[in-house]
Amino acid sequence: MKLTTTLTALIALTVALPAQAEFKLGDRYTDADGDLIADIPADASEWIDPDTLIFAYTPVEDPAVYAEVWQGFLDHMSELTGKRVQFFPVQSNAAQIEAMRAGRLHIAGFNTGSNPLAVACAGFRPFAMMAAADGSFGYEMEIITYPDSGVATVEDLKGKQLAFTSETSNSGFKAPSAILKAEFGMVAGEDFEAVFSGAHDNSILGVANKDYLAASIANSVKGRMIDRGVVTEDQLVTVYTSQTFPTTGYGTVYNLAPELQDKIRDAFFSYEWEGTALAEEFGRNGEDQFIEITFKDEWSVIRTIDEANNVVYECN
Repeated sequence: MKLTTTLTALIALTVALPAQAEFKLGDRYTDADGDLIADIPADASEWIDPDTLIFAYTPVEDPAVYAEVWQGFLDHMSELTGKRVQFFPVQSNAAQIEAMRAGRLHIAGFNTGSNPLAVACAGFRPFAMMAAADGSFGYEMEIITYPDSGVATVEDLKGKQLAFTSETSNSGFKAPSAILKAEFGMVAGEDFEAVFSGAHDNSILGVANKDYLAASIANSVKGRMIDRGVVTEDQLVTVYTSQTFPTTGYGTVYNLAPELQDKIRDAFFSYEWEGTALAEEFGRNGEDQFIEITFKDEWSVIRTIDEANNVVYECN
């Protein structure tokens, strides 16, 4: 049985909860233009212009694989910026955010759920997202199990175990937590046992190998793993599919020199995908270009989910 949800339940849950504070940036950042992302410092003495730019992709799968996938794009960025560009393999969303906050990470792709925290606490300025040729983009959260697991519907998880990925992940924790409570009246720790795998590929492999009874995952990751032969379709059964969410957001740290930020932005939108490793990998999801996005618009649904989950961004 495959179910689909809309925003209705999430919005209803948000309204039912105590009013949450408006999305705010950490105290070290300003937002004079109201676009919900950190302004570039007005004082040029606060800009940074490093000889080597550090790029990190969201830690969802094997970092070694993605270092090779991104290399052609990073070479293109190096040519446009005149800088050395280095791939930085991160092991967790928290480590990626902390690296940018500490000034060790300049350009990044943060996963859907981590984007608000990276924007609020690390000065992340997202401007791009991967999309299909027609401009469509996104992925769905799925709750998956294995054949003959005894789980045919979401309700069958009552009293059983569900694997999440990490608390900063949208499809791996935030969205399913809000949806399970709003649509099914199910709360982790009360109606089912929650465990954390650390990453989407861990959850998917865990279900395929019957280490986890069920898991909430991003179906874009599942699709790439099936295409690469890491798992097979007959090892997995989907019992729930969400609405479409925005995927990884790409951008820069707020205090890079403005001219350098412009060159990095140009690198994303001038990159020729055809025949590249990037196209081969992400074409598995039907993605073959970068499109322009804004955090204010494309991430509004994610901020709604965060409100529904009572998420508060504390930037120490």
